[in-house]
Amino acid sequence: MYTTYHLSSAQEVNSDILEAIKATFKSKPITIIVAEDLDEVTLSTDMKVVIDERLKEDESTYFSAKNSIDQLKEKYDI
Repeated sequence: MYTTYHLSSAQEVNSDILEAIKATFKSKPITIIVAEDLDEVTLSTDMKVVIDERLKEDESTYFSAKNSIDQLKEKYDI
């Protein structure tokens, strides 16, 4: 299970949020990741190469997102 909190400023972090996390997850182990929200997505050079290669592929060989997810589930046993 996961929960996402979107805050407009780090100044909004308060004890209410911490109490909500405690109430939600009780004594289960958790990981807290804090990341700055960026308005723009920055693609690495490697990401751009992969996208460019995919754009060159024959569309008739495409398969659905469901098929893709099913293959990933089978391959990684998830």
